[in-house]
This record gives sequence, C-alpha cells and structure tokens, in this order.
Amino acid sequence: MKTSRIIFLVCLCVAVEGDIGKHVFIENKETWSSAQAYCRQHYTDLSFFNSQSEIEKLPRAADGNLVPGWIGLHRDPNNKTAWKWSGGGHITFQNWADGQPDNSGGTENNAVITWNGQWIDASGSNFYSFYCVDVTVVEEKMSWEDALSHCRDKQTDLPSLLSETDRLLDHNDIKHKNISEQVWMGLRFLGDRWMWVNGDPLEYEAWSQEGGQDHQCPVRKRCGALTKEGLWENWDCQDKLNFICMTHRKYLNLFT
Repeated sequence: MKTSRIIFLVCLCVAVEGDIGKHVFIENKETWSSAQAYCRQHYTDLSFFNSQSEIEKLPRAADGNLVPGWIGLHRDPNNKTAWKWSGGGHITFQNWADGQPDNSGGTENNAVITWNGQWIDASGSNFYSFYCVDVTVVEEKMSWEDALSHCRDKQTDLPSLLSETDRLLDHNDIKHKNISEQVWMGLRFLGDRWMWVNGDPLEYEAWSQEGGQDHQCPVRKRCGALTKEGLWENWDCQDKLNFICMTHRKYLNLFT
C-alpha cells in the first residue's frame, strides 16, 4: 500500500508538471518602476526565472506568443557589475542575448525579455509591457495533500522554491497576509529523498536549524513547510496548515 501511494504521487507530479505556471502578462506599456509598483500592488512582484524551462512556459501567459516586456531583473545599485531580481536575490540562471548587457548610453539598468526568451538591458524610463509573478496565500488550514488538491482544482500548484528569490517572494507574501505560522509548500519526502511535486530538482535548500537534522531521514514529518522567517521545516503531512498556491493568468488593459 505504501509503495502504491508513492507511485501514485510520482505519477501525479509528472502528469501536471507541464501545466503549472505562475506568470501574468500585462499588455499596457509602463516604465520599469511603474511596472514594478503595479505588480507589487496587484500580484507579488515582477517576474523572475530560475531555468530555461520556466522561460519556455512564459508564452502561455500571453496567448502563446512571447511578447517583449519588462521582467524583474535590474542592476544591483551597490555593485554595478551584478544583477539581481526585484523580489530579492541575485541571479543563478542567465539568459542574456549575445553582447548583452551592454549598458549602451550608461543608463540601461533594467532588463527586458525579448520574443525569443533572451534578455537585453534597457533604460528603465522606456515603456514596455511587462510580466508579473503571482503568489496566492490560502488562509484556510488543510493537510498537505488536501492543500495540493485545492491548488490543482484551481489550475495552480503548491510552489517549488528553487532559489533565494522564490523563498523571499513567498516569505514576503506571508508577511503581507500577517500569517504567523508555517505554510505548506510543494516539498515532499518520497522514497529516500525530498522532491518538488512538479518535478523540479532540489538544488537550493533553506532548512531551519530548529528541528535539528530530522529532515535528512524523516520518519513521520515528510512534508515541507515555509516558516514566518522564510526557512523550511518538515512537518507531518496530516497536520493542518495554511498554504501557498502558484498561479498563471493573463490580464489585458488593466490600466484603462
């Protein structure tokens, strides 16, 4: 029975991996700072990316066509040779076009994603459409599996936190909701390892030290939660916690 359960969950991960996204395309053209403000007011922040596969899913947010637009990448004001994401954290994956960033004119401190998914730097005073990332904190306590089912019933998923930027954005959303307890994320211990439910590899980790090393070989606490401090803890999957859903939607003409 236990083996069947693991097989079922692994199959479920594979079946939905290609259908899960988290980006919103805004067609109206704005400066980078205005786009950032809009995303933070209505969603979570400007979009960011951890891999090429995430970029390949982006056209679905814009009716199948990758429209050039602002993303959350900007030059670090404290280190002009480095770039970081609007939500926090430096880039761990890069997809610059040939010769980019070139800082032509000395004012190109922000990034645009182009029609082929590559990035170019541009002046933040230019006007482009833009992409927001959307994180939803569900203020209803459920077991881990019920939370997973709830998200997927709404065409979303429990999140994979693949980088410091993912963790910081989700942590900020928890703070904005004034949630003081842990929330479920899409991390599950299956077989002999932790894995993200959408199939993403576990390359970045941010385990809390409060629980010692129990997460290395958990007996009962086999589901991952994000703390109010933005760290990870392993919990019993039957415990009931709030949770996060990641979504992808398209909205047009929202400034009119």
